[in-house]
Amino acid sequence: MKKYKVTLTAEERAQLSALIAAGKAAAQQLARARILLKADAADGGPAWPDQRIGEAVEVSVATVERVRQRFVEQGLDDALGRKKQERPSRQRKRDGAAEARLIALACSAPPAGRNEWTMQLLADKLIALAVVDTICDETVRRALKKTRSSRG
Repeated sequence: MKKYKVTLTAEERAQLSALIAAGKAAAQQLARARILLKADAADGGPAWPDQRIGEAVEVSVATVERVRQRFVEQGLDDALGRKKQERPSRQRKRDGAAEARLIALACSAPPAGRNEWTMQLLADKLIALAVVDTICDETVRRALKKTRSSRG
C-alpha cells in the first residue's frame, strides 16, 4: 500500500490533460503532470505502480515518489512547480537602491586622473560610500550589463 495515494478530482484531471495536450509548459512540468495522471487512483484511474510510471515517463522512481508526496501534502500547483527554497543560499549584495546608486556613479565623471570608470574602481567606490559592505567587480559588471544606459 502506498503511503501517498494520488486521488485527482475530475477538474484536476481535466487541467492536467489540457496542460499535456497543449504541450506549451516546461518539460519538467509536463512530466509531473503525466506522473500524476498515471498515479491517479480515483474513479477507476490507472493507479500504475511507481516503477511502471518511471519507465513510461522516463524519470526515476524517486521522482515519482516525490511528486506523489508533494501532491498529497501541498496540492496540485506545488506538485507541478519547482520546490521553493526554504532559505536563499546567500543574501543578495545589492538591492534596487544600491543598483541605482551604482548606475548613477557609473554615469558620473570618473575620478581625477582617470578617463573612465573601471569595474574595480566602481566596486571600491561603492564600498567607500557604504552602499554595500563588499562587492566584486564581476557583480558590478553584471549589474551594469543589465542597464541600457551608456557609461560614456
